[in-house]
Amino acid sequence: MECKVAIGMMHDYFDGDLTRQGTMDLKGHMSTCSACLARFEQLEKTEAMTFSALEHAAVVPHYDIQASEKLTQLILDQIPKAKGKTRPLYLRLLYKYPGVTVAAIFVLVMLGSFVSMWGQDTKLVVSGEDLHQVVIDGNTVTIPEGVHIKGNLIVENGMADVRGEIDGNVTVIDGSLNLASTGYIAGQSRTIDQALDWFWYKVTTTFSGLAS
Repeated sequence: MECKVAIGMMHDYFDGDLTRQGTMDLKGHMSTCSACLARFEQLEKTEAMTFSALEHAAVVPHYDIQASEKLTQLILDQIPKAKGKTRPLYLRLLYKYPGVTVAAIFVLVMLGSFVSMWGQDTKLVVSGEDLHQVVIDGNTVTIPEGVHIKGNLIVENGMADVRGEIDGNVTVIDGSLNLASTGYIAGQSRTIDQALDWFWYKVTTTFSGLAS
């Protein structure tokens, strides 16, 4: 079987149109062709990420469907029209431009989350890998002098007072960071207090979770 034929069968497989015999033939070809196997696995992962993002969009509160549809159309208008066998638009884009399709859907999901979540939650949230030595007093999160924390620290809606050592990154969202003379941060430190910065932070962290 030629790889060109196998690729066409992959599209039929994900459409649900491939026969049982065709599925067996395709699997047989992929068992001897590492390139086609890698392409199949990429399509499979892309499809899973796409449906995961769509499921997330369904539960986002106050999700603006009309605005999302307009944004989708603007993105799709920038993509050259595909030729060949007619199939649903989202499938054609998924197989021909998997990265762009996933990115577009992901941006729509995060845009809905961004509109509904920004500025609504003022509760202190502290997260990280090593928190048992952290002292929390009101909205102040203190890493005492002499304490060595291994891992990242994220503080939302509060102040991070670093007097000890942190072997990782420190991110403060809608708050402030105080680094004492005795404090030390081995990784990066950043304060996010602007809407655009917060949106980009959510995009990068959520996408990392979907891809893993």
